[in-house]
Amino acid sequence: MSLPALRIEGYVIVSADGMLANAARLMPEQLKFEGDKQFFTAALDRADLVVHGHNSSEEQPNSPQRKRIVLTRKIEAIAPDPVNPLAILWNPAGATFEAACERAGVRSGTVAIIGGPYVFGMFMDHYDTFWLSQAPKVRLPGGEPCFPGVPERSPQDILAAHGLSAGPSRSLNHIPPQNGILYEYAT
Repeated sequence: MSLPALRIEGYVIVSADGMLANAARLMPEQLKFEGDKQFFTAALDRADLVVHGHNSSEEQPNSPQRKRIVLTRKIEAIAPDPVNPLAILWNPAGATFEAACERAGVRSGTVAIIGGPYVFGMFMDHYDTFWLSQAPKVRLPGGEPCFPGVPERSPQDILAAHGLSAGPSRSLNHIPPQNGILYEYAT
């Protein structure tokens, strides 16, 4: 991947054990914090392009107005999304990310990667910044890990192994950290 004009940012909220969804592959209410929602919404409103897998989405009022790339294996390379005129479908086995961005009409700016695990893993060596929100009191046994390699390693260890350094953490919802902590990892 050669992305000199694009800034790649990742966004995920996880449980204490590094899960982004429960065993049913759904985000449980315990991972939904108003502070994280506000941060995430503002970040996506600033992004030029949103990238995610077919099971991920942000479900926000502005979602239909955002350009996006949806990863899928149901097509050969790149195709228009039949239900969203601002989205394209992309199979990484059939076309490059650069070609998908070109088809989406995005040649520069910020790309927000919002999941799932395979998608996060694909971009692991390309993030300029990764925003990791964590609910330190929530555990999701048997849940869906946020990255390949979790739970054997923590999300923090995986980000560090890919050259991202943790900055200061901050509390979500402006209340004690039992409700959520936001970490910024940057190159």
